[in-house]
This record gives sequence, C-alpha cells and structure tokens, in this order.
Amino acid sequence: METKINAQFICLEEPAFFELIDALYERIKGKEKGDKWITGDEVMRMLNISSPATLQKLRDTDAFRISQLSRKLIMYDRESVEKYIEKHTRK
Repeated sequence: METKINAQFICLEEPAFFELIDALYERIKGKEKGDKWITGDEVMRMLNISSPATLQKLRDTDAFRISQLSRKLIMYDRESVEKYIEKHTRK
C-alpha cells in the first residue's frame, strides 16, 4: 500500500531567504536568554502562584522591578524576578 505525500514548496529569492534566516536566528537567540521583560502570567508561573492578588502584593512591596506601560499593562524584569527567587531559596 502506497501513501501519498502532499508536498508544498515555497520559493524565495536569495536576499529574502537570508532575511528569513536572520530573523529566525534572532528569535531563537532571544528565547535562549529569555526576554528582558515578561508578563504577569509568566511571573506567576515562575513563582508557582495562582492568585493575581499575590502578585499584586509582591508588586506593592517592590519585590521586583516593573514597567507599567499603561494602566493595565505591567511588565516585569525577568532578572529581578530570578534574583527574588534566588534570595528566597533555602540552602
């Protein structure tokens, strides 16, 4: 029994191909070191907390650096969150 494979090909001119490769490289490189600014959901996952109120309390006590881009959009400095975790790690 033969299986048929539907293949699709995308043709790019050389400059467009290398542009795509460069963009992909930058994206992968960014994921390796992590974004400098992360969302509240990511912070909650990192800290293993489920309550936005707990995150608010940590924000109110200046546990880590934040950037409030608008009334509802708050970004967290990944490095300061990681330092907070290290500071509260038992040896």
